[in-house]
Amino acid sequence: MGGIKYDPGEDIPELTGKVMFITGGTAGIGSESILLLAKHNPEHIYFSGRNSTAAEALTTKVKATSPNAALTFVQCDQGSLASIKSAVEQQFKHKRLDILICNTGIMDKPPGLTTDGYEIQFGLLPIMLQTAAEPDSDVRIIMLTSLAFKIHPTSGIVFKDLKTTQPYRAFGGTLRYGQSKLAALVYARELARRYPSITSVAIHPGVVQTSLVTDLSATHKAVVYISQLGKLLTPEQGAYTYNQVWAAVGDKPKGKPENGVFYEPVGMPGKLNTQAKNQKLASELWRWTEKELDAW
Repeated sequence: MGGIKYDPGEDIPELTGKVMFITGGTAGIGSESILLLAKHNPEHIYFSGRNSTAAEALTTKVKATSPNAALTFVQCDQGSLASIKSAVEQQFKHKRLDILICNTGIMDKPPGLTTDGYEIQFGLLPIMLQTAAEPDSDVRIIMLTSLAFKIHPTSGIVFKDLKTTQPYRAFGGTLRYGQSKLAALVYARELARRYPSITSVAIHPGVVQTSLVTDLSATHKAVVYISQLGKLLTPEQGAYTYNQVWAAVGDKPKGKPENGVFYEPVGMPGKLNTQAKNQKLASELWRWTEKELDAW
């Protein structure tokens, strides 16, 4: 692949004073990113997930290489707005948040709904980011997406069906997944438009061999392995050789991400399809999200 050659050992800057929140941090790309970032002295790393045992194991692993790292596990179910709201209110203690990495996701699953009645792969952004306008601040939101954003229903996001299981006759799991990844990309672009003081980007990490892939059905797993022959990455490779860490903390001389851009590995602007560039869709998604969050 093209793009920037990014080596975390050399290219991650010192992160003194930075407060980070990484969703889906107990496994896969999320946990590998935490291991890398913790070595560079951030003020605090919050990470969310449901599995407290995995969180304890990760904390032990981080402390082995970064004994002074400050970590807080925010246990919550990101399929439940009530769980998210309660967890963040009770456990997030800082008055600033420099980096938010929205890393949680599932892939190509059977039809299902979240606790709040949303099609489970769409979800809602777990955190309302507030940032202070401080001199020399560098605040970033990183939305994890996928090249699957190109595979979606014709209208892009089917808002009227987000509280149904969307049982498409063919390739249902793929269409539901693609719709959720399109939403993440479009939402990042709309965040960038509305809040230009925050760098908001969507990134494709490469096709990484995490539970998103290993938990697929045999048929869908075969499609991924065959189509990505020789290119399927480990979580370690997906976290640093590819995009997520660069997007979160990339700086000179390797460059910073540009607001509102979709990046393929590493730091390479990706091509958008018609729906990904659709401003009407972006505005509708924003309004829909605001309306749903109003109740909370």
